Amino acid sequence: MDILADIFGGVSDPETLTRRVETDRFGPFTFRLGLDLPALALPLVRVQDAQRRFAGSPLAQVANRLEPEVLVESVHGTNTIEGGDLTPDETREVLALPPEQLTAERQRRVRNVRDAHALATATAADPAWRLDGDFLRAVHVAVCRDLSEDDYRPGLLRDNPRNLVTRVGDAAHGGVYKPPQYGRDIERLLDALVGWHNTLVDAGVPAVVRAPLVHLYFERIHPFWDGNGRVGRVIEATLLLQAGFRYAPFALWRYYLDHVDDYFSLFNTSRKADEAGNAHPNQAFVAFHLEGMRQTLGALHDRVNELVTLLLFDAQLVTALETDRINPRQYTIMRLLVDNGEATPLSALRQHATYLALYRNKTDKTRQRDLRRLREQGWLRVDDKGLVWPGFIKGADDGAI
Repeated sequence: MDILADIFGGVSDPETLTRRVETDRFGPFTFRLGLDLPALALPLVRVQDAQRRFAGSPLAQVANRLEPEVLVESVHGTNTIEGGDLTPDETREVLALPPEQLTAERQRRVRNVRDAHALATATAADPAWRLDGDFLRAVHVAVCRDLSEDDYRPGLLRDNPRNLVTRVGDAAHGGVYKPPQYGRDIERLLDALVGWHNTLVDAGVPAVVRAPLVHLYFERIHPFWDGNGRVGRVIEATLLLQAGFRYAPFALWRYYLDHVDDYFSLFNTSRKADEAGNAHPNQAFVAFHLEGMRQTLGALHDRVNELVTLLLFDAQLVTALETDRINPRQYTIMRLLVDNGEATPLSALRQHATYLALYRNKTDKTRQRDLRRLREQGWLRVDDKGLVWPGFIKGADDGAI
């Protein structure tokens, strides 16, 4: 079997998918695959394998936990890339607030990314949907809604006056780039980007290649006054969602944050390679994206397995309570440990308000016996550092209670 032909469908000659656009003031702008297709075959197979494993896991059983986790991580990731300073926990708190309590700009940024997230999800659910300019503007409107800075102009394409020059990037990430400035050029290039992408769809180019290429060229056009990075990531995610990838298109934003210097630098790497006439200028960025998808899918698969294990552990706890293998006090202790989601210092457990209430009228002997029997039955573990772990988490068990 020809793996390359199987992956890339009707792409027999990448040059046939090149589109050159003449602009009024920016000069020629060329959209191209710019890829060494044989070199991408193995990374693509690895992403496909990771996707098959993840899609075959019991997602339905844990969706109520996985979806909000991915939402928090993705919103935090994309906002932090753009200079946001909220922690994941603070982001989670903001996402739970009603609209009337979103009084700070940083809170509205969180709300806006969540709304763009929802727009992408709803749009991608239509199998007949094709990328178009209206969608690009709608995402920008969602991202920029109610933000006070002058450069947040929802849905408005840039048209720089001659005395105001937009520049992108910095020396630390490969240099400064001057994108198109004239509004008519920007509009023409966005239309060409949409048309070029749809040509890639018709040619059978897989979404995990199309999506980063659209992201790459969208950022090079830099069509809006501000918010381009967030919009570009949402566009990329939407294309991946429509292709059947679940959760990973948004979870990928955490990978971009964790490798943010590479992420920013590769935009310039691609642009400079293109300007130098390199035959494969987009290779590094697409390879980076593919590795991010592989790692993200693998991490999601691991998290699903953890959540399924947690569900089974919860069910076993309930059965143990109902069959009197553990008493209500012991069950409550285990719920504290499980809900905490991480190792708990034994000293902190003993000072927890719920724990103190459980043993207010009990002897120290009873308290020691309850904990000892939980350990003997394997419900909890305690390590030599005094950290208490739920029994389903494998770890050291060298301590004593």
